[in-house]
Amino acid sequence: MSPPGPSRPLRAVALGGGHGLHATLSALRRLTDDITAVVVVADDGGSSGRIRRELDILPLGDLRMALGALSGQVDAGPENTLWQRVFEHRYGGHGALAGHAVGNLVLAGLLEVLDDPVAALDQACRLLGVSGRVLPMSTQPVDIEADVTGIQPSRPGPSGGDQDRDVAHRIRGQVAVATTPGRVQQVRLDPRRPKACPEACEALRAADVITLGPGSWFSSVLPHLLVPELFSALVESEARRVLVLNLAPQPGETAGFSPEQHLEVLAAHAPRLRLDVVVADTAAVPEPDLLRRGAEAFGADTLLTTVGTPDGSPKHDPDALASALADAAHHRVDQTPAGPTAGPMTNGVHDGVAVPGAGSAHDPARPHQEEDRRWP
Repeated sequence: MSPPGPSRPLRAVALGGGHGLHATLSALRRLTDDITAVVVVADDGGSSGRIRRELDILPLGDLRMALGALSGQVDAGPENTLWQRVFEHRYGGHGALAGHAVGNLVLAGLLEVLDDPVAALDQACRLLGVSGRVLPMSTQPVDIEADVTGIQPSRPGPSGGDQDRDVAHRIRGQVAVATTPGRVQQVRLDPRRPKACPEACEALRAADVITLGPGSWFSSVLPHLLVPELFSALVESEARRVLVLNLAPQPGETAGFSPEQHLEVLAAHAPRLRLDVVVADTAAVPEPDLLRRGAEAFGADTLLTTVGTPDGSPKHDPDALASALADAAHHRVDQTPAGPTAGPMTNGVHDGVAVPGAGSAHDPARPHQEEDRRWP
């Protein structure tokens, strides 16, 4: 790998799945063209689940969505725009094709012809004008299992307590975990130690910035931390690790969770995880001090800013999130002394790589940490 220089774009790797990963990728493409999406492969519902069961291949829906988020990077002309629309088109009617996304079927065909998920996704990238890469977190499909409490209505016990309150039920499958009412206590993957995608591990080790989240916490975010080789690459990487929190708890998975409880879940499942910055929307954090203490347990700073859409819906605004991610990379300027002991981020450049949107430490548009209330 050639040494980084001012002409090399920022290398970004985004971990996640579904709409959350789509939001992160939409933001990152405003900062760099060198993006690798590492996508969860546990979906068992809808078109993805049907194709997965019938053909015994990776679930394709989240991979398709990631491709859609990055399409048109190379050429945003009408041909790529058309292919993006075609990939997202779903068949109607009541027959065997009803509900299937065309992109899922195209990816399934590429997978069967090439017999290699990475090669198939690289071909899809070329078709859609994606300059980065979309990779599965594992080369084999996985299932999610969760221990969930509070599913059954509580019954008075012999001593008057709630007999069923703490009974854990094992729930299997991404859709079931995401929609079962109750509180998820722990999640596992089946197989327990799935083989990581080698190219995804290489991307993590070569990255300048790695993002995790937002998204379904137990079924899209956590699974990446449960693939041993992938997690090792994440921990060993010298990249900046940025966690993006959700704008609101998700019914079923994280109903009633505070922002800091999302961090507690990560710590319980991945004690070795270390982060650099936790990004959260100001309006979604009622107790900033609690979140700050939770982030400090990971060695991270907290960036509170507006990243949601102006209409107040629980969706990330791509431009606002891009600005926050640029600030998260820039923040090391404010806390690292200049000179030979300075860290990888100096004056808006990460290891000599220019970070789009990052100015100098004296840039009045980017005040010092002590003057910037977004950093509690």
